[in-house]
Amino acid sequence: MNQLVRAERICLIGHIASKAFGLAGLLLVVPHAEAILSAIAASGQNVFQWSVERSMAGGGVIDILFGLIAVSIYAYRTLGMKLWLTFMLPAVCISLSSELLGTGTGFPFGDYSYLSGLGYKIAGLVPFTIPLSWFYMGLSAYLIARVALQTVKPMWLRHVGAVLLGAMLFTSWDFALEPAMSQTSFPFWYWHQPGAFFGTPYQNYAGWFGTSALFMAIAAFLWGKVSLQLKRSQLNIPLVVYLSNVAFAAGISLAAGYWLPVSLSIIFGVIPALLLWWMAQPNVTKPAMEETHGMSVAPVEVALK
Repeated sequence: MNQLVRAERICLIGHIASKAFGLAGLLLVVPHAEAILSAIAASGQNVFQWSVERSMAGGGVIDILFGLIAVSIYAYRTLGMKLWLTFMLPAVCISLSSELLGTGTGFPFGDYSYLSGLGYKIAGLVPFTIPLSWFYMGLSAYLIARVALQTVKPMWLRHVGAVLLGAMLFTSWDFALEPAMSQTSFPFWYWHQPGAFFGTPYQNYAGWFGTSALFMAIAAFLWGKVSLQLKRSQLNIPLVVYLSNVAFAAGISLAAGYWLPVSLSIIFGVIPALLLWWMAQPNVTKPAMEETHGMSVAPVEVALK
């Protein structure tokens, strides 16, 4: 188990470091590439240009893979294999289906296409890393909401609230992400018909909310009556993953002057995530008996690894 924790921390650090280096590259190196080239010796110009191209082409893939591995190990350790897989498989399959449908038909997000920089494209349309990022950010958002609402009764209200709040946190990430990834000097996707909200169609956010709510609801159904007995400190990794991804997108968007989208990410994403994290119990206590269809049943507890 210690080896898993060590691997999880290494990947989490790699995930955050990749974002930090990517942010520095996008904000400092790419906009000033010509000035840097003119300042270095001719013999080093080809090396510099090659290194920039390679880092921009592969940096996004490495970043997402680090996030995937870190969150997967965390989920396996704290939730167990069954809960981890019954969230990951619906999240990856449903988000990939939505992305393929979106890039092929324009529904549910709008008419858009992916550019290079995020890895091999499935069916020539969607980078394989995209559904992976939906998984690790979706699980982070859902767990923050689910654990915070663990004591809410009745049970159906707890599940509905966790799905809606989780989808809200997830969609709020996209407020800062869209202008950063599509409207700046190094875009990763583009809109064939730019929308009214800083180049993004309003439809896109409805698509994000609906897609994420769908796979969160399916996961909630598959998890059944499982009671997630996680204490606040065990939500630190989902919170760090969520905040670091929002911060990366916000940094690029703010540098381009997109203050309103970033403000919406903070108001509807960052602040609620911090409040929900704080609402989680600081210590795990034995859950009380729960009422289900008029019968008292003991909730299933997740073993704390």
